[in-house]
Amino acid sequence: MRTFRFDVIIIGAGPAGSACAHTLAKGGKKTLLVERGLPTGSKNLSGGRLYSYALEMLEPGLTAKAPLERSIVREQIMMLDKDRGFCLDFYEPALHGDIPHSYSVLRAPFDEWLATYAEEQGGATLVDGIKIDEILLQDGRVTGIRSGDDKVEAEIVVIAEGVLGQLAETVGLRPKLPAHQVGVGIKEVISLPANIIEERFQVAAGQGAARVIAGGTAGIPGGGFLYTNKESLSLGLVFHPEEAVKQNRPLADLFQEFKMHPAVYPLLAGGSTIEYGAHLVPEAGWRGMPPSLHSPGLLLVGDAAGFVINTGTIIRGMDLAIVSGIAAARAILASEAPQALGAQYLVELQQCGLLPTMKTLAGWPELLGNPRMGSTYPSMANAMLHTLFHVDGSVPPTMPKAMKEVLQAHISLGTLLQDLWKGARAL
Repeated sequence: MRTFRFDVIIIGAGPAGSACAHTLAKGGKKTLLVERGLPTGSKNLSGGRLYSYALEMLEPGLTAKAPLERSIVREQIMMLDKDRGFCLDFYEPALHGDIPHSYSVLRAPFDEWLATYAEEQGGATLVDGIKIDEILLQDGRVTGIRSGDDKVEAEIVVIAEGVLGQLAETVGLRPKLPAHQVGVGIKEVISLPANIIEERFQVAAGQGAARVIAGGTAGIPGGGFLYTNKESLSLGLVFHPEEAVKQNRPLADLFQEFKMHPAVYPLLAGGSTIEYGAHLVPEAGWRGMPPSLHSPGLLLVGDAAGFVINTGTIIRGMDLAIVSGIAAARAILASEAPQALGAQYLVELQQCGLLPTMKTLAGWPELLGNPRMGSTYPSMANAMLHTLFHVDGSVPPTMPKAMKEVLQAHISLGTLLQDLWKGARAL
């Protein structure tokens, strides 16, 4: 068996792992960045959104260098009923400033670029196509990894392996994720000419829209999203698989119904699918994080640490992954004694605002997990708007009467008050 030695080993070359490697390399640490995908980024489904502050925290001016798609200037919330829908559209051109607020991004090329960029800083070595067979332990402390007949030793191992967190489970740092804390995401990338995208979403060249979608999931708790890329759309649907199984609804059928919804399909018309797949999504936020983010010689970052936020208006994962990678690297560089590393990591997560943000938004998963958020309330909102806009020559009811009738048709007053109370407590 061959043995190699590094200062730090990072498992996973996604945004968290690559950000950590980049910071460590610039700090003079001999770092090994290992990735299962071949090439790096190949196992990631394309399509997402990245807030640029994270790239600027990693390195000032990095946003301008990164392979990003469109800067987001339209923030949209859509609510779907069975065959109707409405969209709340917030437009702010100032979001497309000297350093735009956020961008759509295609993960495969972005992840490959960021990992390669980290390696170019000197001090970091990227090796892809590697399967980790074992986390090495000695006297309760992580000391390295084993892959086949190769053993790599290090003072510190950083796990950035993503949502499944199988390696973190093997060392007892993270329990197996309960099914109710994980959603299944189905994502499709649909090619469209740039001019068509800009016309349909009313954006200028280089600018784009991000849309979150409630409803359209056949009553199964969940929701969708749509991001505009340079010459494609990223369309996705996330829901709880347990409920789909109970209703005997194949996941592919649910996604196809969502795509063909009368309020969604016109946005996709004329496009062709260039990528399709499914993946797991952590949904529990602050309350679903592992009991500890560190153990002797080991740190958790990114999705492996549960750093994902969904408020129903924004979905954040990539920026938190990058920030957590930076925090881990800063802790490693600042810790003079190995036993101080874990505490220093928590200090860095606090100072960069990641943990306070997670805690502030801790109640949102509980609120969004209400099954009526993806069915009853979108349907009720559409019914209310129908009342406002429908004219057939008859005498319209008074607005209080019309709203009362809509409420009675969809939900009891007791259930509504109960949901309002639970929502207020969650937030």
